[in-house]
Amino acid sequence: MSLFFQELDYQETPIGPISLRRRREHRLDLDVWEIKLGDEFLMSSLFTASEVALADLGLKALAGRPVDVAVAGLGLGYTAKAVLDHDAVASLVVVELLEPVIGWHRAGLLPMGQALASDPRCRLVAGDFFALAAGADGLDPEAPARLFDAVLVDIDHAPDDLLDARSTGFYTPDGLAAVARHVRPGGIFGLWSDAVVDPAFVARLSGVFAEAWSVPVTFDNPLLDSSYTQTVYLARKAA
Repeated sequence: MSLFFQELDYQETPIGPISLRRRREHRLDLDVWEIKLGDEFLMSSLFTASEVALADLGLKALAGRPVDVAVAGLGLGYTAKAVLDHDAVASLVVVELLEPVIGWHRAGLLPMGQALASDPRCRLVAGDFFALAAGADGLDPEAPARLFDAVLVDIDHAPDDLLDARSTGFYTPDGLAAVARHVRPGGIFGLWSDAVVDPAFVARLSGVFAEAWSVPVTFDNPLLDSSYTQTVYLARKAA
């Protein structure tokens, strides 16, 4: 039988203390892993449908050809793992600001163990995605100016609900145009949001990319016995 509650790690980071904990959810008879930044919940293994959808929808839009992917935000790893579940993926770079999170994956402290850290297609990079996206050298420190077929971002709660001030300019037309420089022609930019569709943000994407659209992702919340809707935004760069 699992312990009722364990704090698996707690460390200070540049944006506050981060902790990884595992607790037993008796109503569902399963273990739940959670990441918290201070008192704020960042991610739970109980709710991963939209994180997986970010990967699946983004790669579906690329028509199955061999692709190189960048994921911004590692967390519990569900978006990255869903990317690697696609046979068309040749390589994956995951950029994560908080080094303890990378350490948890390398140590196998999470539900998927070392699946990401041990996959030869995947490289975990410690870095500030927003600074990298704004720079000319791009998202892969080992390959300056490298282009990706898909750049998938899961960091902030929503374009107008930021985790940290460092991403303030990212969701503007200039910020989106900067990240678009790192996407191959015909490639995909994807963004996760913990909110319902914002038509104004779709319009903003449309002003930068050749086309843009949004996909609501609704799932059941068994703790509240109700449904909840999040959003995946997608945009395609001109071919």
